[in-house]
Amino acid sequence: MSAPVSTLRTAVLRLQILGPLRIWRNGVELDVGPPQQAYLLALLLSRDGRPISTDDLIDLIWDQDAPASALNVIHKYVGALRRLLEPALPARETGSYLMRQGNGYLFAARPGTLDLTSFRALTRAAKDDRAAGHPADALDRYVEALRLWNGSTADALARDSATTGLHTALDGEFHEACCAAAELAVALDQSSRVLPSLRLAARMAPLHEQVQAGLVRALAADGQQAEALAVFRATRERLAEDLGIDPGPALQEAQRQVLSRPEAPAPPLYAPDARPAQLPPALPTFVGRARELTFLADLLSEPRTSPLIVAMDGMAGVGKSALATHFAHQVADRFVDGQLYLDLRGRSADEDDLSAGEALRSLLSSLDVPERDIPASVDARTGAYRSLTARKRLLVVLDNAREATQIRRLLPNSSDCLVLVTSRAPLVGLAVHDGAHLLHVDLPDLPSARSLFRRRLERSRHRSAAEFATRATAVDEIIARCGRLPLALASVAGWLSARPRLSLAAAATELRDDADRPGAFSGGSPLSDALSAFAWSYRRLSPEAARLFRLFPLTLSAGATAEACAGLGGTTTAAARASLRELTLATLLDEDDRGVYSAHVLARAYGHAMSLATDPTSDRAAATTRLSRYYAQAPGCLDTPPPRSELPPPLAG
Repeated sequence: MSAPVSTLRTAVLRLQILGPLRIWRNGVELDVGPPQQAYLLALLLSRDGRPISTDDLIDLIWDQDAPASALNVIHKYVGALRRLLEPALPARETGSYLMRQGNGYLFAARPGTLDLTSFRALTRAAKDDRAAGHPADALDRYVEALRLWNGSTADALARDSATTGLHTALDGEFHEACCAAAELAVALDQSSRVLPSLRLAARMAPLHEQVQAGLVRALAADGQQAEALAVFRATRERLAEDLGIDPGPALQEAQRQVLSRPEAPAPPLYAPDARPAQLPPALPTFVGRARELTFLADLLSEPRTSPLIVAMDGMAGVGKSALATHFAHQVADRFVDGQLYLDLRGRSADEDDLSAGEALRSLLSSLDVPERDIPASVDARTGAYRSLTARKRLLVVLDNAREATQIRRLLPNSSDCLVLVTSRAPLVGLAVHDGAHLLHVDLPDLPSARSLFRRRLERSRHRSAAEFATRATAVDEIIARCGRLPLALASVAGWLSARPRLSLAAAATELRDDADRPGAFSGGSPLSDALSAFAWSYRRLSPEAARLFRLFPLTLSAGATAEACAGLGGTTTAAARASLRELTLATLLDEDDRGVYSAHVLARAYGHAMSLATDPTSDRAAATTRLSRYYAQAPGCLDTPPPRSELPPPLAG
């Protein structure tokens, strides 16, 4: 058996050419640089240790349009790439990777550094194992090699006809390895191990008959005859439409093998005794929300012919998820087929949203569908989910959605189902196209905020009811500093529980000092979690809306009109209205019935901190001047005219 081959996991520096060009150093991805520099590196990597002359590099990069300085540009790119790969490299040193050879350059890959080098070493080892009569070891090597591919090398190499042969040859090595691995996997009854790579190869080369035949055989051997025949039919149609030919012998033989294979009895997709119960635990400190709970109960009691869908929206930290979970627990016993819960990750600034395909995979798995029986395509998963939920009584909670399109495929196919959705922005599309009821979750009133804060403190067993009653003024100031936001109140209550000797009055003073400083975002601040909850919404704003949000804390706390915001930002009123609409949909601002926009106290604090971190002092000063001029010229917009003062000359805009 061949000796082990080093893989990419052990390398401090990792380079990927088998798919999009990417570089990592110590696990951190690097920016490859401008397109021509990236293309130069891709060309060198594709040669896997063989040199390319500078004349060939110039022809490949510029073709007939090479500038007179092309050779100097090549040298500049090589120098920049050397510093990128080895930041500590002294000036004018060659380094360990990009080497000069003759009148050209080559990339010298260390073991485990370049995925192409590792792929070729693994496939050679697989061929040696197979020739030596070790098919199981050969399949292991092939599977490890195929997992290094992340797409076609055309992403990095295809620019014109001159380079088509480069990426075609590399992709051909992947296709050849896939076919060899498929043959071994079918013979060893381990087809599922190569299906992901075969599907990738089939997408990359839809007219490659050997690859498509390998996928058909592997699917059939894995018990997926229906999908195998679907692949055959789709390939036959593409061959006829694009090339005007019929399937060749390999593909025809694969179809015959599928048709001659006895069809295994399909396992039941939905286990009769499966009853998922995935609701998060109910929040023990939940209080209030009588209006919202009554609204939900009334909806549930009404007759209907389609699933009841309720989409709750509201600002970050207002308690949408807590309300959905609380009501779900109240009515869970009505849904005899169980409760499903899924976090769609639409609130995290550090994670991508959950895709429809992954969401459906999770839901099907929760309904006891074995992993091997979950369809590959999103459409097929949608159909399976709808089939499973037909005539069922299920409660589905879809938490932290970003938009209506995330939800549509996840709706169950029964009028006896209840779907509770939470999102920061109103999911108007879900109401228009799917009949959802929209429920805006606002801040709790002051009595409810007091009850929530008191219950949180009492659970810590460090604060007595008497202290809470005798420090009513301090409590109300804390609640005001938190803007009645439940997440902020919970954060402050947790902070006070960790500091049992700190009085409520001292806590109010500390919040008063901290609320307007960027230090409120530090981990030691009681407001850090609540303030950081606005990060997801802020990061999705357009540059224009983000700038207006940062400047908005310069307005009066009572709010500002679109015209005042235009003066603040130095834009037209139409442009200001567009940004204000975006900020309102993101629940970072609120508009009242007079057309006055306002921000929650913590949203203002977040915007202020972002402005201090982003905007030059001169920009904030200019914005203040423009806003002052607007107020001075339109005093009717204020309940109380501003004090008279001498203003500097008008600024541009």
